[in-house]
Amino acid sequence: MAVLLYPKIYLYRRIVYAKLFIDDNYAEKIDLDNIADEAFFSKFHFIRLFHSIYGKTPHQYLSFVRIEKAKQFLATDISVANVCYAVGFESVTSFTGLFKRMVGQTPAVYQATQHQRQAEIASAPLKFIPNCFAEKKGWKPVGSFE
Repeated sequence: MAVLLYPKIYLYRRIVYAKLFIDDNYAEKIDLDNIADEAFFSKFHFIRLFHSIYGKTPHQYLSFVRIEKAKQFLATDISVANVCYAVGFESVTSFTGLFKRMVGQTPAVYQATQHQRQAEIASAPLKFIPNCFAEKKGWKPVGSFE
């Protein structure tokens, strides 16, 4: 019986394709079977390989991607419920709980913080630019402290 051994780069490429599948389809209803099928692995072998490469299980990575996209949406004026559904969650409650565990704030508090930060940037933009950069560009006198 002949055993086929694939080069590591081939296996790695298949895992990367699965990661890109998650990145492209995070808002869809995808599960481990869909992702493992994309890489042409059994789901248990896929979980081991994915975790060894990325340090997270595919489900943890999917949750991470969804929360990162949600943070981007929450920086705008989209409601928390609409953001929840836009990033692929089916329940506002589960979204809020996971968001709070991963970010440390509820989505509503995060959104309010982002809006406050954007208002501060609009009113005093030099406050958010590194002093050395502002001095080099001539926007602040050299050696000024705040």
